[in-house]
Amino acid sequence: MGQLIVQDFVSADGFAADANNEFTFYELLDGGTAEFDRSQVKWLETVDTMVLGANTYRMFVEYWPTPASKDEIIAPSLNSLHRVVFSHHLTNAPWGDLVEAAIESGDPIEAIRRIKAETGGDIVVWGSLTLAQTFLAAGVVDSVRLVVMPIALGAGRGVFPPGQDPNLLTLQSATPYDQGLVELVYGIRARNQ
Repeated sequence: MGQLIVQDFVSADGFAADANNEFTFYELLDGGTAEFDRSQVKWLETVDTMVLGANTYRMFVEYWPTPASKDEIIAPSLNSLHRVVFSHHLTNAPWGDLVEAAIESGDPIEAIRRIKAETGGDIVVWGSLTLAQTFLAAGVVDSVRLVVMPIALGAGRGVFPPGQDPNLLTLQSATPYDQGLVELVYGIRARNQ
């Protein structure tokens, strides 16, 4: 059974999207993130499947399976993952010249439980805040990886749904990287503990 992991970049003040619900602040980093990227390649060896909401899929497909990503060291690992897009409107989800993503249009909780049961490796949700919050609220997420950026936004949208039980997270690691990035990995305890 696969573990469901939510990984998101967040500002130092805890926002995964700005006040316009956009993720554009990564571009504010001054310089490369080669050290962090190498750690991601290693981590992706344990990941089998990426899960995306429709909006994040549209952003990803415009970059990752295209020649624009050819110099990104994580591109081959990312592009080799099985891809699932959750959408009520898309009927197909091409991925450049690669195998297109599967579409899940039904109940997201039922679908992710099935995907977890059928998957041997880990499953990562990138971006896709609405979908991630749905999974977090339902208690089907096993861990959260927050990549904290040295940027303060002042307002925006967080990773966790309103009312998330603050006692459910246990810090597993905190790792600093280049450009002031810090990755915080949290396990999520079962609600009855």
